[in-house]
Amino acid sequence: MKKKALGILVGVAVLIGAGAWHFTHKPAEGQGAGKSGANAMGQGPTTVNVVAPVRQDVPVLLQANGTVSPISTVDLHPQTTSTIAKVHVKEGQFVKEGELMFSLDARSEAANLDKAEAQVAKDRATLADLERQYKRSQELLNQKFIAQGAVDTLKSQVEGARATLDADIAAARAQKVSQSYTVIRAPMAGRVGAINVYPGSLVQLSTSLAVITQLNPINVAFTLPESSLAALLDAQRAGKVAVQVFQNNSSQPIDGQLSFIDNTVDPVAGVIRVKAQFDNRDTRLWPGQYVNTKLTVQTLKDALVVPQNAIITNTRGTFVYTVASDNTAAVVNVQRLHAFGTQAAVTGLKGDEKIIVEGKQNLRPGGKIRIADAAGAKHGGAKGAHPGQAPGQQQKGKAE
Repeated sequence: MKKKALGILVGVAVLIGAGAWHFTHKPAEGQGAGKSGANAMGQGPTTVNVVAPVRQDVPVLLQANGTVSPISTVDLHPQTTSTIAKVHVKEGQFVKEGELMFSLDARSEAANLDKAEAQVAKDRATLADLERQYKRSQELLNQKFIAQGAVDTLKSQVEGARATLDADIAAARAQKVSQSYTVIRAPMAGRVGAINVYPGSLVQLSTSLAVITQLNPINVAFTLPESSLAALLDAQRAGKVAVQVFQNNSSQPIDGQLSFIDNTVDPVAGVIRVKAQFDNRDTRLWPGQYVNTKLTVQTLKDALVVPQNAIITNTRGTFVYTVASDNTAAVVNVQRLHAFGTQAAVTGLKGDEKIIVEGKQNLRPGGKIRIADAAGAKHGGAKGAHPGQAPGQQQKGKAE
């Protein structure tokens, strides 16, 4: 009986001790849970960095890789079979229009021309004699010494001689054209390429003598996406369109103007071919050279510019976070007009907002924010750090 009573007393003591332990530790656990829940719900302010939008003129640029191409190139060929008598130019020489370049052996053509001119002289003498006879026959006919038939015969002979003279004059002119083929002149101003013949070389119609390339002015050909066609045509209708080219990553541009927009869009690549013309008196541009081109289609006057990393695009649209008067995050819808580098011109802002650029990934509309002091955060983080310990690790320990 005593053992049973003792067991009951021990059990009651255990229960009393367990209850005391439970009530002693419960408030502390509740406080820890409440603190963890507050952190998990993100009730504290979010640290952010902000910038102010900038007003400036923003040129709308289209950029592409282009190829320098001459406006005209002529491959010189002889128009007769002959031999080269003399080469009057050198490789790489700049020539003017009409400048003598090659002389061919012209002895045969000169002889043929002399023969044709002699035949013309003979025809003139024959025609003059027949005209005198015809004139005398008319006088004799008036005096009734000869018949009308004799006069008509002389008249037909005069007309035949005159036709023969005209034919021989035309043959002489043709011979002069043939003789002109023995002298080859520059059809335009340009630079002479490689010369493939020498004095004494036999040339035919298929023989290439040299190539003349026009270097001033010169074209740059490039392609642009078809999405830029409307802006390109609008800029062309508005006036001259400025184009700049850069060589080998050079910062010094060469200025020109848009000169050609193709009449079709390539359906396979989805691009439109365009050309720009440049003054090339200093021969900075060379045919076949690759260059970078920039085309200004319009200028956005007094546009608001913000960093591109401040712009958020999702299913709700395009917007930025700004700092409201009560230090909360406010959503402002914007429209991106033109992006260039790390910046973008937008509409939808007044210009006096504080745009959040860093920390926005943790924001919700209406959430509390704290603007970071970059200098203070930098000095504070470095000040309390122990050797061999990152500042972030020390801050984490303090929070815990």
